[in-house]
Amino acid sequence: MKTLKKILPYAVALTIPILVLAQVVTPLPSGTQSIVTNIKNLVNNVIPILLIIGTVVFLWGVILYLTAGADEEKRANARSLMIYGLVGLFVMVAVWGIVNVLVGFFGITGTGIPERPGDIREI
Repeated sequence: MKTLKKILPYAVALTIPILVLAQVVTPLPSGTQSIVTNIKNLVNNVIPILLIIGTVVFLWGVILYLTAGADEEKRANARSLMIYGLVGLFVMVAVWGIVNVLVGFFGITGTGIPERPGDIREI
């Protein structure tokens, strides 16, 4: 029994790729397709808005920093806004960069992979 417990995880890990390759791709039902299409449209419209919000937050932090003068509390608040804006922009752009690197590395083309932020297409 002890050897079975030791071998079972490895056996399962080795058989999972075989099970995945056996999958049959079926088209989505029409009701599900409309839901998926609505979600894709929503994401395509929201991502550019989030990028704009991140840019505005960063620029607002810059403006507050420049107008803060010698007040350290205002400068710290403005500095945190700039950092939040930059981190948000970095995360959003980095995710799409990682996706593009993986697509290029594995040579996946024509599969509906987004090429830029907010570009979700049909598969």
